Amino acid sequence: MKMAFVLFDGMTALDFAGFYEAITWMGILGAKENVSWDFCSNKDEITDDRGLTVKVTHVYPDLSGYDLLFVPGGFSTRSLIFDDAFIAWLQTAGNVTYKVSVCTGALLLGAAGFLHEKKVTTNPSAYDLLTPYCSEVIKERIVRDGNLFTGGGVSASIDLGLFVIESLTDSHFVQQVQQKMDYPYYQAGQLFKVNLD
Repeated sequence: MKMAFVLFDGMTALDFAGFYEAITWMGILGAKENVSWDFCSNKDEITDDRGLTVKVTHVYPDLSGYDLLFVPGGFSTRSLIFDDAFIAWLQTAGNVTYKVSVCTGALLLGAAGFLHEKKVTTNPSAYDLLTPYCSEVIKERIVRDGNLFTGGGVSASIDLGLFVIESLTDSHFVQQVQQKMDYPYYQAGQLFKVNLD
């Protein structure tokens, strides 16, 4: 499984870090063969919404070769949805099997056309902004519609990572990851009411 983590100026670091910490355990613990991940952006260095600078290894890569696309949120998503070059780049992920967003990262997936006729969620402050891009905004912490996974506000990123892991493996494996992360709050098989798969 090859994963692309999309990073951009003004993103919220926890949106990315919570999901990243969880999902990469699939590679570390050998849940799937050939698990790898790349940090992808429209530039070789980005700065998050609080001043953290991150070096990026893959600038404008073709995203079609990945199995999972992850997009975090942040206030800058509200302007990035109008950045034609950035959205065109995201659209290269059209055939990527799993698409995942946390918080207002859903706006970017929406602007790229990936939420058409889908039920999704985002940060509660952006429900109205997301509405034009999808069939319905579900006011829940995590929503799965087929192979599309969306999470709510920033702290949902950890739970979303664990939920994606459980969806791709099983409850036994996700409990192993919880133990490694010392994160007892996720309830395998019980936490999320909205699973539209």
